[in-house]
Amino acid sequence: MKLLIIEDESELLEDLMDFFKKDHFLCESATTVAEAQEKIYMYNYDAIILDIGLPDGSGLEVLKSLRTVDNNAGVLILSAYDAIEDKVSGLNLGADDYLAKPFDYNELNARIKSIIRRKHFKGSNMVVFDTISINTDSQEVHINQKLIDLTQKEYQLLIFFISNENRVITKESIVEHLWGDNTDSFDSFDFIYTHIKNLRKKIIKSGDKDYLKTVYGIGYKFQKE
Repeated sequence: MKLLIIEDESELLEDLMDFFKKDHFLCESATTVAEAQEKIYMYNYDAIILDIGLPDGSGLEVLKSLRTVDNNAGVLILSAYDAIEDKVSGLNLGADDYLAKPFDYNELNARIKSIIRRKHFKGSNMVVFDTISINTDSQEVHINQKLIDLTQKEYQLLIFFISNENRVITKESIVEHLWGDNTDSFDSFDFIYTHIKNLRKKIIKSGDKDYLKTVYGIGYKFQKE
């Protein structure tokens, strides 16, 4: 899952990045309104942690910008304990949840995962696609009721495909979603073919269908038929 953390306190930002990376989130960061707006215009995220008090303006401006683009990211607002007006304004602008500082990291993690489930998986921690069953809490994948062993990137790739069922996904979108800010460091995107090939092979080896369809010259589509 891809997470954007918008926070200007450097120590807190570093702690948040480390915490969510340990839970296998792909994390990106922004420390100003301008930087955050640039990222949400360019990239898609599963969830966003948004601090209200930023050095060049209010985080609410980021929330307003987010709602003008085709972006289904869930948003959790971080606010000062007594900032009731900011919380109400954020929820009215479409934020999904809020949490006052100081907060418990495990509670924050649980709330972010809950937002992602509501946004992408109808509130359930179980994702079911035909004979594929995924527990997003334990990150276990069963196909035909048999546990299969996926690498972290293969797991993220499978979730990304299922979340975008029947949509054509470009290889550029795949790389950007799974590798984030590191995308610019790659000379080519040919390496994703290996990840896709291995995922396809494991699905077929488990006795299931080949759901991955190649759309030549563009990318891939994950579909039942």
